[in-house]
Amino acid sequence: MSAAPLIVDIERLARDGEQFTGEIPAGVLELGPDEELIVPAGDIRYDLFIQRLDDELLVRGSVTQPFRCTCVRCNRVFDWESVDRRVTFSIAIGENLFVDLTPDIREGIILTFPNHPVCRTECRGLCSRCGADLNQGPCGCKPEEDGRWGALDDLVV
Repeated sequence: MSAAPLIVDIERLARDGEQFTGEIPAGVLELGPDEELIVPAGDIRYDLFIQRLDDELLVRGSVTQPFRCTCVRCNRVFDWESVDRRVTFSIAIGENLFVDLTPDIREGIILTFPNHPVCRTECRGLCSRCGADLNQGPCGCKPEEDGRWGALDDLVV
């Protein structure tokens, strides 16, 4: 990881566990230049309780990060925050003196991403013909005629 990670010094960890609170630079997400719909708008904030249980670390707490998203329906930019108040995972320590929690935190944040970011559930999107924002009102395009039922119109009752 290119940005500053969250590393736990196993030898210095309090016997009953410790509270870790702070921020990790958004760069650890490494989303890449192709990601345009969801872009980090601030650092990752964490408030975690970390405890050693035999050969593993138990991590519990919360992780949040703000994002700037583009609505897939109307193309508007809106703010969204990834919030996980129930972070719980364990990491095997092995022979390591230091454990990097950054990959697990990164994975947890990415799993909260919406598949299709939408500015609001009632977003009407853009007109497929003229591109007008339907959230502003009707666009003025004539409704397309549905020819699938045309054969029934020709039947005489």
